[in-house]
Formats: sequence, C-alpha cells, structure tokens
Amino acid sequence: MQNYEKMLKDTAPEIERLAEMARQSTVIDNSYYKQYDVKRGLRDVTGEGVLAGLTEISEIIAFDKDEHGHRTTPCDGILRYRGIDIRDLVAGFDAEKRFGFEETVYLLLFGKLPTAKELKEFCSLLGKFRMLPSSFVRDVIMKAPSSDMMNSLSRGVLTLYSYDENADDISIPNILRQCIGLISQFPLIAVYSYHAYKHYHDGESMYIHNPDPKLSTCENMLRLLRPDSKYSEVEAKVLDLMLVLHAEHGGGNNSTFTTHVVSSSASDTYSVIAAALGSLKGPRHGGANIKVVKMFEDMKANLKDRSDKTVKAYLLKILNKEAFDGLGLIYGMGHAVYSLSDPRALILKKYVRALCEDKKQCDDFELYEKIERLAPEVIAEKRNIYKGVSANIDFYSGFVNSMLNFPPELYAPIFAMARIAGWSAHRIEEMSNNGKIIRPNYECVMEPTGYTKLKDRK
Repeated sequence: MQNYEKMLKDTAPEIERLAEMARQSTVIDNSYYKQYDVKRGLRDVTGEGVLAGLTEISEIIAFDKDEHGHRTTPCDGILRYRGIDIRDLVAGFDAEKRFGFEETVYLLLFGKLPTAKELKEFCSLLGKFRMLPSSFVRDVIMKAPSSDMMNSLSRGVLTLYSYDENADDISIPNILRQCIGLISQFPLIAVYSYHAYKHYHDGESMYIHNPDPKLSTCENMLRLLRPDSKYSEVEAKVLDLMLVLHAEHGGGNNSTFTTHVVSSSASDTYSVIAAALGSLKGPRHGGANIKVVKMFEDMKANLKDRSDKTVKAYLLKILNKEAFDGLGLIYGMGHAVYSLSDPRALILKKYVRALCEDKKQCDDFELYEKIERLAPEVIAEKRNIYKGVSANIDFYSGFVNSMLNFPPELYAPIFAMARIAGWSAHRIEEMSNNGKIIRPNYECVMEPTGYTKLKDRK
C-alpha cells in the first residue's frame, strides 16, 4: 500500500503534464456545433430534448402544445406516472393516511394501481427481499469502506452479481426478480456502508440494525440509520413522500437514459443499475440538493438581516460569482424541462411546512420561501432566459434531508433509493421492446493528418 501511494505521488507531475496535452487535443471549436447543427446535450437552443425514444412510464409537461404537437407557451408543470397525475397519486394515499412509495413502485412496474390485496402481497414480497446474502455485510460492505456512499452503493450492486446464479439471464421474469431485490436492498447497502465508513474512518460506533419486513421502505430507512431506530410519524411520512416524488421523472433524464442505453446492449441488470448510479452521482444530476443546503447555510452566515433588499443583494452576488462557491449558480432554481413550476416542489413544500413546525425551524422555512420568491426576479434581471425559472424539487429536498438529520453523504443515495423504481420500470420497458442498440452519431471534425514515422517526429 505504501509503495502504491508513493507511486501516485511520484507520478503526479508527469500525469499533470500529460493531462494538459490530452485536454488541448480534445477542445472543439464551438462554432462547429452550429455549423453541423449539433444538439448539445441532446437538447435544442430552447431546451427541448431531442426525441430519442418512446415510453409509457411517465410524462413531463411544461409547455402547452398546438395541434401539430409543437410547444407554444410555458405552463405550470405536470408530472404523470403511468398516466396518473402525481398530485392525484399523492392526494390519494395521503387522504387514506398511509405510505405511498410501495404503491408507486407497483404502479411504475406494472402499469396500474394495485388493489388492496395486490398491494399487501407486493409489500410482503418487498419485505422478503429486504435482506442481503450471507456474510455480505462483513465481506463486502465492511471491507475498504468508501467516503462516497454512491460508490459504495455501486460496488454493492456490482458485487451482488457474484451472488446471483442467473445474473446474465435477461428474460423479463428474471429481470423483475433482480429489480425487486435491488429496490428492497438499496436502503440496506447505503446505510450499512455509511455506518461502516463512520466507524473505520471517524471512530464512531457502528450500528447494523436488521430491517423489519413488516415496515415500509421509509420506516426501514429510518430504523436502519438511527442508533435507537426511533422516528416520528411526521418524519416517516415526509421521507415516504420524497421517495414517491423522486421515484421517476421521464425517460430523458440522464440516469434513466443511461439505463436505456446500457440495457439496449443486452447487459445484465447489475451493470445497468451501476451505470445509472454513476450518472446520478454527478452534481449536475443527483447532487444538487446538497448544494442548496450549503448555499443556504452560507447565506445565513453572511446575511446581516433577512429583509428582501438584503437577500436579493446576496442572491445577485451569488449570480455574479462573488459569493458562495463562485460558480454563479443559485442552486435549486430552474430546471431543464419545467418552466413556470415544478409540481414535485409544490407538493413537497406543503409537507416541508408541517415538518418545520414539528422541528421548530419555521424561521428557516420563511427564508427558503423568500429565496424562492426573489431568486427568479434576480435571474430574470441578470440573464436572458427563454423560459420561466422556478424552484425545483432539489430546493426543498435538501432542506428536508437536513431537518431529518440525514448526513450529507446519504443525500444522493436516498435519491437513488427512490429512482431505482423508475430505472427498473425503464429497464423492463427497454428489454420488452428491444430491437436495436442505442447508438447516436458523432461527426468527426478533425482533418486527416497522415502517419509520420517515429524517426521523423518532433
């Protein structure tokens, strides 16, 4: 190990020099993108995504359309799971005072709402799968724990391949069995990995609580994480709602598109989900809610008061790269698709208010509301925007995570615990309609150079 670390240190200058050569060799003239009509990020200049596939799993609406299907004017955002408005879905299980994530998973996987009997049987099935192979915690999770729980989650998923006698079977029944297993196992792998890391690196006590098959996903998450396994009804309810709202978001988001791309190559389920996790880990996708919390803490530390004038001035400093992380972004504001509103943020906000009252953090909630109101004004005044700017779900989900005392290391894994439902549905959809490997075209813009013999090179 010491020799390896010494090698890394000794070769660092050489790697730095070579990295600059590599960077310079790959910089493409921006004018080429217009010349070849390239949709960078598979989106056009208005932000509309290139149509790359068809799905029946979920739908996002942010613009009204004319009779030809062309976008016209921005509208309040709508999100539908299998044709059902997310607002109606949440209102349904909320009115009956029950958890909704398991019902949502069933809806996404099977295309319909379960009956009471079907839901009970499905919850029981998830409970049976909520376990890891013998010695998996000792042999995998507790060895070389990573400081990044998304990497630990990916490693755990890839290692489960070795425990599966039918890992490469891509029949729909086998894929469904694997997906149900991963949906049930994600909270265990993520939380156990966190406790292992905190024990071995920070010297904290390690808690490995067993899941309770009779409890819901959100209840088990809290049971596994908390040293005393205790949680309130409000905490469980808000966490369950967050899982529902994060469970799926159309086929075009980066990690779900990754799921389709890797599935189209007929790869195994574990490799597909590990690839999706790698995508979600990126701060441009699943890491934004941590940035919101850090930005909020930075503002609290630097605001001399919380008047509209003072808050707006500080938001302008952030936008001008003069405050916070210097990147000029007001995190949690705006979305690649939504314009006037993100329906998930509007739903979550109602529950955030109840959690704030339970946690006695109403002052913080008022500041969040003020930022939500003022940030679009600041952005509109400072930049040219082609559509509306509103708070997205990350704006409030990070706040929820902080109020639930979740460690930042688990923010992205909690997102993954929800989105595995959507990934699973999209994997099954891709494999049920699989005809071609997904392979877009890239235009080469480098002129031919010819080969130079070694002795003639300079």
